[in-house]
Amino acid sequence: QVQLVESGGGLVQPGGSLRLSCAASGNIVSIYAMAWYRQTPGNERELVAHITSGGNTYYGEFVKGRFTISRDNAKNTVFLQMNSLKPEDTAVYSCNGVLRETNGIVLNLWGQGTQVTVSS
Repeated sequence: QVQLVESGGGLVQPGGSLRLSCAASGNIVSIYAMAWYRQTPGNERELVAHITSGGNTYYGEFVKGRFTISRDNAKNTVFLQMNSLKPEDTAVYSCNGVLRETNGIVLNLWGQGTQVTVSS
C-alpha cells in the first residue's frame, strides 16, 4: 500500500524553526509533484509550497522567504524547512503527492497531517 507519512510537527516559540518531513512508501515507481498544504479550523486548506519532480518550487505569498521546500528523490521524501515562525502559522500541515505505482496507476495521495503550533 502506497502512503505518505508526515513527521516533525510540534510546538515552537515565535521566531523559531521546524522541519517537516513527508516520506512516501510502498510500491512506487515515480513521484511527480509534491506539496505541503495547511489548514486551520473553519478555513479552507491553503497551499504552502510545491515542488516538481525537476525541483522547481512555488510558495504561497504568506511564506515570504521564510520556508523552503526540498526533496530527496532517493529516499522518496519531501521536506519543509520553516523558519521565523509566527503564531499565524499555527495549523495542521499536510503533505500531498502525485505518485505512480509499479502497476502503472497514478495516485494523488494525502498524508495524515501534522500539527504545528507556534506559541510562547
